[in-house]
Amino acid sequence: MHQTLSTIDELLRIPAPCPAPIGLACDGTDLWIGSFETHRIYGLNAQRGTVFEESKAPGRPYGLTVTGDALRVVVGDENDDRFIRRYIMGKDFKSDAIACPDHTGSFLAYDGDRLYLSQRDHRCILELDQAGTVLRSIPVPAQITGMVVVAGRFYLATTESRESDDYRLLCLDARKAEPEVVELASIGFAARSLGFDGTKFWTNCRAENQIVAFAKPG
Repeated sequence: MHQTLSTIDELLRIPAPCPAPIGLACDGTDLWIGSFETHRIYGLNAQRGTVFEESKAPGRPYGLTVTGDALRVVVGDENDDRFIRRYIMGKDFKSDAIACPDHTGSFLAYDGDRLYLSQRDHRCILELDQAGTVLRSIPVPAQITGMVVVAGRFYLATTESRESDDYRLLCLDARKAEPEVVELASIGFAARSLGFDGTKFWTNCRAENQIVAFAKPG
């Protein structure tokens, strides 16, 4: 790790529909954004840059991912204990909630079958069943600030510490007994969340209230 890497190939930046964007997920051409500041989530048409849906979250939203016609959202309560909540697109948040293990977790990914939760300080990805039971813990050699599953592999935005300004894109293949990790590119800003729309990645540049699209390396 820590080799010199080329920087991600940015394709475009669009203004975020909210201050302090942190959560992001892709649903075809649409993006779903969660705001650290307004405690709301936003459905955004990426091509037009227009909001088509907006809802108040039951706490502060962190990571989110698309699971069919719903979102799963990591939400922090008044004590910042983290729960996974369900948001039905076009409707609202449901009352059910799953407590994150140790009440901590930031970002979510979904592979069509299982839900995955990242724990930044523990440097791991947890595979969860529908009840939130941990089925497997996958070690990661850095702190995770964004996560998505593409073609069976995890793509991760990572950094060494909260004080570091060195952010990197990693690919982690956990389908073997020993996970394989490859550093792909440097990210020139503090990236938050990671999504993939089928051709390109998306992430948040929270400090500049922008959403950034970049090419898949290789």
